[in-house]
Amino acid sequence: MAGDDKVNILLVDDQPAKLLSYETILDDLGENLVKAASAREALEQLLRQEIAVILVDVCMPELDGFQLAAMIREHPRFQHTAIIFISAIHLTDVDRLRAYEMGAVDYVPVPVIPEVLRAKVRIFAELYRKTRQLEQLNHELERRVAERTAELETSSGRLVQSEQRRSLALAAGQMGSWEWDPVSGDFTWDDGQYRIFGVDPERFDVTIENLKALIHPEDWRHLQSAAKPATQDTPSFQTEFRVIRPNGELRWCIGTAVASLDATDHIVRISGVTVDITDRKDAEERQALLAREVDHRARNALALVQSIVRLTRADTIKSYIGAVDGRIDALARAHTLLAQSRWQGADLARLVDEELAPYRIGECDRIAVSGPDVSLEPRTAQTLALALHELSTNAAKYGALSVMSGRVKLNWELQPENLVLRWTETGGPSTQPPASPGFGIRVISASVERQLEGEARFEWYPEGLHCSLAVPRGDQIEPLVRHPGARRAAGEDRPALPLQLVTGNRILLVEDEILVAMMMRDILTELGFSVNGPFSRLSEAMVAAVHDDIDAGIIDINLGGEFVYPVADVLAARKIPFVFVTGYGVESIDGRFGDVPIIKKPVQRQVLQKIFVRAASAEEPAKLSSRRYGREGLRRAASVGQS
Repeated sequence: MAGDDKVNILLVDDQPAKLLSYETILDDLGENLVKAASAREALEQLLRQEIAVILVDVCMPELDGFQLAAMIREHPRFQHTAIIFISAIHLTDVDRLRAYEMGAVDYVPVPVIPEVLRAKVRIFAELYRKTRQLEQLNHELERRVAERTAELETSSGRLVQSEQRRSLALAAGQMGSWEWDPVSGDFTWDDGQYRIFGVDPERFDVTIENLKALIHPEDWRHLQSAAKPATQDTPSFQTEFRVIRPNGELRWCIGTAVASLDATDHIVRISGVTVDITDRKDAEERQALLAREVDHRARNALALVQSIVRLTRADTIKSYIGAVDGRIDALARAHTLLAQSRWQGADLARLVDEELAPYRIGECDRIAVSGPDVSLEPRTAQTLALALHELSTNAAKYGALSVMSGRVKLNWELQPENLVLRWTETGGPSTQPPASPGFGIRVISASVERQLEGEARFEWYPEGLHCSLAVPRGDQIEPLVRHPGARRAAGEDRPALPLQLVTGNRILLVEDEILVAMMMRDILTELGFSVNGPFSRLSEAMVAAVHDDIDAGIIDINLGGEFVYPVADVLAARKIPFVFVTGYGVESIDGRFGDVPIIKKPVQRQVLQKIFVRAASAEEPAKLSSRRYGREGLRRAASVGQS
């Protein structure tokens, strides 16, 4: 018998010879035999170890067997321990009854028959062993049940968390899920489904009729197809439909239905997901509207440029190009201001500053500007930009800005019905009304009076021209709310320090729009510089930037989808000053080049002329060389506008 399976048998008798005989008789059982010569020793052994069977003599000094049995039974731990009495005297029926009352399970008389004693002890020992094994199995079962219960609770917790995450994901994605039993007609909706349909789960009964009342009539047929596939070969279906909530709100949704089939290919359940795509539909509509608006504005801009080209008159080609450039430049400045506000409006004060900036040279008090903050709608901004350009150009050629003593005062005010601008020239050459209106006057009058339904008045006084422009306010010309400490918006032009070059300096030109590149090359050549390029590919530009002898660079930001930053890095490493040419805003340019000047497209001659200031001759001091000027000269630069 294995050591772990043995049980303890306690032999209690005050006579050693009897204990030895009991030990000899029971030794063949293979159990652990524990001997005690008195009741006291027996109790000590019981407290030390587990005892399966107690073999006790009835007649012992101090405490007899009956008294010992009574004491053993009083302890909760030994209430079910088997006790066998052995007696050498004849016991009456009363004694046997008393023994059984004390907790005895059997009685053996003396002389002891070994086979009978072994058989009785074996039975109770085996019974104890089986009871202990059963208890162990019971404990193991309880342990496994507890572990399984814990696993089920953990799994249930994970399922609850998963369901919560699923619900959160569905809610975040504006989704809902549902099931339909086509046999019973019962629906099951989650919270997201109720939320999409705008109904209360406590009050809304999901039935076919109630559901039909919430679906747009034109979409009900498609939704029926989604909820109940036509054939078993196509167990899934998807369609878009519109929900009309009880409060009248219209929501666009996309529904997906999947059929579950049994072993006989019959549909037993339809499961589906509903996604609220109203925001996406609105975005698509806004995008389509924006595309139409962009197309409309592009066509209008092209038509306006076409009109400028056709209507401009000049005595020479050079003066014609200058006039066209100036007018297109005025439109470009207005476009930049409108683009920065996402075509919501243009700041009149900034528009005025942009148009008059080229003439604020030398004494700044030659031009005085005042007026409240006003926001102009796009059409008005473009019209006033052209008008201010024509007035300032005329003043520079023939009026107050053509002499050092001349002064120009521009102010505006918001009246109840009109925005009124007043242009006043003083100190210039004596003026008189022209025999016939020139192009500038005709442009101003036609655009203000016909396009904006305003009024343009011109008065020629000896001291200079007085012009008054009145534009109806409507809903699109309103005071501009300016926040304290507001800075210029991202994407605005950066003022730039001129790159002081000398005649003959070589300028690297990188531009992939060939017509723009040809125009810039011609302008730079006319200004007296030598042009290296133009290069339209990044690889070609890199070779030139690394190996060619150049003094400055004009590089386009984007070359056919490739950024030109590697070329910029090479020029910076060689300490060669350069400027960017781009149609993008400042915010789209790599922050590493925050100090590099920017020329906004369309490029104007006067912009290039302002940046690349030539020295009087090639013999000017070496400090004017672009290589000596270096990148430090650009440190203070932010961007070049169209002024």
